[in-house]
Amino acid sequence: MEQRDMSVMDHIVELRRRIIITLIFFIVALIAGFFLATPLITYLQSTPTAQDLPMNAFKMTDPIRVFMTFAFASALILTFPVILYQLWAFVSPGLHEKEQKATLAYIPFAFILFLVGISFSYFILFPFIIQFMGNLSERLGITEQYGINEYFSFLFQITIPFGLLFQLPVVVMFFTRLGMLTPSFLAQVRKFAYFILLVIAGFITPPEIMSHLMVTLPLLLLYEFSIWVSYLTYRKVQRLEKEREKELKE
Repeated sequence: MEQRDMSVMDHIVELRRRIIITLIFFIVALIAGFFLATPLITYLQSTPTAQDLPMNAFKMTDPIRVFMTFAFASALILTFPVILYQLWAFVSPGLHEKEQKATLAYIPFAFILFLVGISFSYFILFPFIIQFMGNLSERLGITEQYGINEYFSFLFQITIPFGLLFQLPVVVMFFTRLGMLTPSFLAQVRKFAYFILLVIAGFITPPEIMSHLMVTLPLLLLYEFSIWVSYLTYRKVQRLEKEREKELKE
C-alpha cells in the first residue's frame, strides 16, 4: 500500500505491527542474553581495568540485577539492527525507489557506528575515568571497595549513551535525505548544538574536567562530521531532483 493512500488508522496499524515484530526479536535476543550474561560478566571482571578492583555485593539483589542488566543490554545490542530496519520499513513506502535503496544502506552503517561508540567509550574513556578515580582515592587515602552493581551500572552509563550518540551522522543523513535538514541549518545552529552536547557530556561523565573534555571533543567532532555528511547528502539529493525534473520534461 502506498504511503499517500494510507489513512491515519493504517499508519497506526502498520506502526503496531513493526513494534510487535521488534518486541518478538527482542524477546528472542533476551533469551540469548541470558546465556551470554555470565561469560560476559566473567570476562569483564578479568580485564585489566577491573581485575585489580575489589568488587562486592552490598545488597542481596546485586548479583541478579547485574545479571539482568547484562541480559537486557545484550538483547538491546542484538536487536538494534532490527529496530533500525523496522524504522526504515515504516517510512520507506513514502520514499522513492532510489531513496529506499539508499536509506536501507544506512542500517549497517548505523550499527557499525553504534559499536564504534561503545568501543571508544569502553576501551578509551572508561579506563581513563577508572584510573583517575583510583589515583584520586589513593591521594586522599581512601580504600576502594566497589559494589559490583555500581561498577557495571557506571560502565553502562558511559558506553550505551555513547553508542547512541554515535548515531548522529546517520540521523542527520536520513533527515537530510528526507529534506527535513540542510547543512546550512546545521551550521547556523552550531552554537546551540555545541551547548546541548556539552550538557549531555556533563550527564555522562563524572564532575571532572579531563573526563568531560574526553567526551565533549569527540561529540563536537561528530557534529562537524555530521554537517559534512549532510552536505554530501544534500548535494546528492539536489542532483537526483534535477535528473528527475529533466526526465519529466523529456
